[in-house]
Parts: sequence; structure tokens; C-alpha cells
Amino acid sequence: MPVQSLPPSVFQMLERNVGKKIRVIMDSTYGFDGTLEAVTQEPAGIWLSEVDTIVLRATLAQPVPQVSSREETGDLYLNLKAVQRVEVLHQPRNKQ
Repeated sequence: MPVQSLPPSVFQMLERNVGKKIRVIMDSTYGFDGTLEAVTQEPAGIWLSEVDTIVLRATLAQPVPQVSSREETGDLYLNLKAVQRVEVLHQPRNKQ
């Protein structure tokens, strides 16, 4: 019988992205942009540095939420029970 590997856990996926810029969506109207510094399992959470609090806004003409404002916050700990979505922000490539 072939050995089936289990899919990576949420913690493993987050740990792969330590040091990268991420966007954490807490609600449909706000979230945080920052650098992922650490992942903890007890309690389940993430530490972010260089954090900006963002306000998201969607309209009928543009239903995908866009960042409408941002405010510098500092460092932050977020409990994963309150997080709705985590996105890894990729740096744009320089065209040569």
C-alpha cells in the first residue's frame, strides 16, 4: 500500500512564510498588513511587525474589497480564532 502524506497544517503553511509580508483580514471591512515574525500554537496566533492597519471598502461597481486607507500601528499579536483570511503579499517584479 502506498503511504499517503497528510496535507500541511495551517501552522506549517504559516511557518513557511515567516519573514514575508502578509495581509490578515479580520472582518470584511478591516485588517492588517505586516511582516510575519512568528507563529505560536498555544495559544494559536501570529506575531506581526511593521504593521499597518488597513480599512477595506467595496462598492457595487467594484465588489472586490480594496484598501481605502492605512495607518501605521507597530508590532501586533493576532489570535488565529479571530482571523478570517491570511494572504501572502508578493513583491512586484521589476521589468527590464
